[in-house]
Amino acid sequence: MAAPNPFNRVAPAAIRSRRIITPTGVVDGAVLIVDGLITEVVPSAKTPDGAFDVGDHVLFPGFVDSHVHINEPGRTGWEGFETATRAAASAGITTLVDMPLNSLPVTTTPDALRAKIASSRGQLHVDVGFHGGVVPENSSALDDLLDAGVLGLKAFMVDSGIPEFPASGAYELRCAMRALAGREKPLLVHAEAGGLGRKPGPTARAWAASRPQRWEQDAIDLLIELCETYHTRTHIVHLAAANALPAIRSARRRGLPLTIETCPHYLYFALEGIDPANPLFKCAPPIRSVINRRKLWRALIGGDIDMVTSDHSPATPDLKRGTFVTAWGGISSLDLGPSVVWTLLSGEHPERLAEWMSEQPADLVGLGDRGAIEVGRRADLAVFDPDAVHRVTADMLHTRHKITPYAGETLSGAVTHTFLSGRCVFQRGSAPGMDIFRDEPIGQTVLRR
Repeated sequence: MAAPNPFNRVAPAAIRSRRIITPTGVVDGAVLIVDGLITEVVPSAKTPDGAFDVGDHVLFPGFVDSHVHINEPGRTGWEGFETATRAAASAGITTLVDMPLNSLPVTTTPDALRAKIASSRGQLHVDVGFHGGVVPENSSALDDLLDAGVLGLKAFMVDSGIPEFPASGAYELRCAMRALAGREKPLLVHAEAGGLGRKPGPTARAWAASRPQRWEQDAIDLLIELCETYHTRTHIVHLAAANALPAIRSARRRGLPLTIETCPHYLYFALEGIDPANPLFKCAPPIRSVINRRKLWRALIGGDIDMVTSDHSPATPDLKRGTFVTAWGGISSLDLGPSVVWTLLSGEHPERLAEWMSEQPADLVGLGDRGAIEVGRRADLAVFDPDAVHRVTADMLHTRHKITPYAGETLSGAVTHTFLSGRCVFQRGSAPGMDIFRDEPIGQTVLRR
């Protein structure tokens, strides 16, 4: 009998795997699905006829990436909803949350949010939610943004790189925390407080020296102080400075609602091992030393860092040329994050990948209907071949621009199928460039009022 076609318009009633990652452990069995929801996880002996059998491949909950720059409308030439959500589907990411920049307009008003939602229609291969922005001139609009359904509010404590999204100081952060009071939505903060750094130079080391760890430490110290006052859910995005970890640990021991993310590039790359003149590695905060990288990894393993998100921040090839002074700062990696982290895990403890890249990001943005394989949750699922080995090449990427600092790296593990509410939206092809996506995009915008 031929294997069931995962792209049938009627979703499979069950998906069978010998390694289903659930909150209570790894199960050899099948996930039963009705109307897009998980109704039961049964042992293998109870697998119904017609189940889609993935054998020894790992069945993960669909990954949730709560930190992505999609840039549409306005800078769609950098990235857009169609290409970003294709890339996400190819990585098993079933929910993205779009940052309020670098689109035009930036998402700092309800009207801008409506424009963003309108521009996404008919383009979404996975679900997409939105964060609202905190800038000096929009304090009076924050309640309206939250009422309109953004999943969180995002602030920069340092120059964002675009004039439409200026930095916030203590006053703006206080306004945001007051607006968030009682809402169970997070304030997400780019935590660098620009102070005394060296003048930026043309190399990776000079760039890192111009944005020292002290910038992150000072910003996080202020956020902890404000969090103690307002007790608002406060989330540090893309932590790169291991020197900030003692203050974070102390704050969390005191019960403050402080959560932390880092990114695959801070865990995978280090200054000592990258091309010092290649601006594809430019990002903010900067990639730091190998010792710093090891400390971040240990903090993730030990629970001091909660999750891993991409901070996918793409740009056109011309903006990524030049030097570390002139090039745009941002890492393009949306297709690759789960494989990068799997490679770092050396194939062990798959439950940690589900925790860091599904459960915790979903919890951060209040999407309790996804992020885990258990009864009542959406059947957002990623089938993962743990033994796949692939060298990153441009033709395997689905982002608008096929440029990434991971080019040429050899990674382990790859998603073979992605299911959104039980329906297959992606199947990996037999060779680069042969991947298959569902003909009609079925992703939805996600609002939380």
